[in-house]
Amino acid sequence: MKNKSGKRGELLKALVRLRQQVAELKKKEIEYKQTTVMLEESIKEIKKTLWGVVNALTCLVEMREHYTQGHAKNVAKLSCAIARKMGLSKERIDMLQIAATIHDIGKVEVPFEILNRPGRLNHVQFKMIKNHPQTGYKLATSMNFPLQVADIILQHHERLDGSGYPQGLKGDEIMLEARILACADVVEAMSSRRSYRPAHSMDECLEEVWQKKSTLYDPDVADACINLFAEGNFTFSVSIANSY
Repeated sequence: MKNKSGKRGELLKALVRLRQQVAELKKKEIEYKQTTVMLEESIKEIKKTLWGVVNALTCLVEMREHYTQGHAKNVAKLSCAIARKMGLSKERIDMLQIAATIHDIGKVEVPFEILNRPGRLNHVQFKMIKNHPQTGYKLATSMNFPLQVADIILQHHERLDGSGYPQGLKGDEIMLEARILACADVVEAMSSRRSYRPAHSMDECLEEVWQKKSTLYDPDVADACINLFAEGNFTFSVSIANSY
């Protein structure tokens, strides 16, 4: 009888310990869920702050260069559309979107009169413009943007055949994201009015990409870009050509 009573007592104690462990696990589960919710809210706030900074930087550039209102937004939209068509991961597209939105931030260093000059630039003036990728890179790194973002900004004027700037990179030396941004930037810029020329038609813009793919522009990027428009799956958010 004593053995049975002792075993029953041990079972009861074990049951009590088990209940305590279950209760502790439930408590930890609740704490984990609360922490997860708080973390998600913090991430949302960080992203909100990040995009506030990104949009502020973009506005700063566009306030100084009158003919580029909406340029960054359109370039970012086209860049991301090309990247999705090419099957890039969400993480890479997110980095590309940030870089494309602030790709011209380095122009804050260029004098106002040069940015808005109605005629062609001379050699010295164009050299000042060509410094904006390096300036953009420095600004992006100084503000602790991810290094991928800074590198994309630095390389967005490089060309496949090495004729671009600032480093004269060739082919795969150029990040794929930068090759995408380069194509999107050219298409949007050509389709928009500038102080020194009228807007080109979209057919003319795409013909430029087609004629110079594999020399200036990555062929896969160029094909993806052209197909987006040919399939009717893309339109710019802001019409620049009719803004002035």
